[in-house]
Amino acid sequence: MSGAATPDPYSDPLVFGQRLQILRTRRGLTREQLGGLAGRSGSWVKGVETGRLKTPKLDVVLRLAEILRVRDLRELTGDQSLQIDLFAGPGHRRLPEVKAAVDAFPLGREVEAPPAAHLGARLARAWAARHRAPDHREVVGAMLPGLIRDAQALVRQAETVKRRRAAHAVLAEVYSLAQFFVAYQPDAALLWRVVERGLVAAQESEDPHVIGLAAWLAAQAQRDSGPSGFEAADEVTHQTLAYLAPLLPDANDDVLAIAGALTFETGYTAARRGETGTAWRHWDQARDVAARLPAGYFHPMTSFSRAIMGAHAVTVAVELHQGGESVRQATAADADVIPSRPRRARHQIEEARGYHLDGQPDVALATLARAHEAAPETTRYNGYAKRIVLEEAEGKSPVRRRRASELAVKLGLLAA
Repeated sequence: MSGAATPDPYSDPLVFGQRLQILRTRRGLTREQLGGLAGRSGSWVKGVETGRLKTPKLDVVLRLAEILRVRDLRELTGDQSLQIDLFAGPGHRRLPEVKAAVDAFPLGREVEAPPAAHLGARLARAWAARHRAPDHREVVGAMLPGLIRDAQALVRQAETVKRRRAAHAVLAEVYSLAQFFVAYQPDAALLWRVVERGLVAAQESEDPHVIGLAAWLAAQAQRDSGPSGFEAADEVTHQTLAYLAPLLPDANDDVLAIAGALTFETGYTAARRGETGTAWRHWDQARDVAARLPAGYFHPMTSFSRAIMGAHAVTVAVELHQGGESVRQATAADADVIPSRPRRARHQIEEARGYHLDGQPDVALATLARAHEAAPETTRYNGYAKRIVLEEAEGKSPVRRRRASELAVKLGLLAA
């Protein structure tokens, strides 16, 4: 390696501080920004990077890994015994089949497109399975290859402009479902192909609801890529909300709900930045949108509703690292009213983060256990859940270590 080359934290025998500096630089963060997000100072980050300060304890290492969106903990620590995927799941057994369907480039009419109504009914069943099945990735992963193939055929074989737009709407929705499956799996390139194709198909559909859904998912992908993606996430949400704004006075519930979901996304990204006032202001705006929806309504893809605003409040407080406020919001929210199993589990994971921030690790572990019971695959793929379990598995309390270790086995972090 030449002296001018950038060291590679994946292969070179670098010390922790060097790895931290390389990964921080790659994410586009200054020392002050990383320190602020980690509850430390810029000078502390400099001290660790230069070796003046020793490698921090596991809880701080896991927090840094979370901020930097480190997928494999070895990237940061260099410890080859710590082969733990934090923000990528284990790779579902259905992933190769879904990837093959996405990567295929059919041009002819080998596949006869099914009637649009038939394909729409299959897609609705897939969304229902995504919300109701505890093993939702398994069920959806089995359905996706056929849905992708048939939706592509529907677009190719559409004979009028109107039918082609409708077919693109179906294809965009299939890609949206595929993004839920592909997210947090160990194939980032596949995720971005799905995101981009979903956006293109949505634009071709000219359907406001479909466009909003694709934008909502694209913003999540940008934000979850780390701090360097925050600006892109904001751009997607702001542009889409500007497009939807003139339509909202007469919009149906689904379009109104997707606008509310996008409004909350702006607050979520602001919370990730640590912008307290902006985050809660957008949460208030999203709540105002939710108040216009029927009491029992839940958006069929995003779960946006009146009832979900309590869960969203927990997320904002947790992302702002407000432990006491997180617990207060968790106490006020009711997970049982969320009909979607993966969304309920996600909310319970956010509650666990809040309890952990507030110094209540036993409650956090119990809440994670409930999340795992609601949707095991959601919990297994969630980096925040894994971070809490790993930290407590190394804690001082023998009873808590045992409970955390048992949960770690269920999440696939430790061998049985």
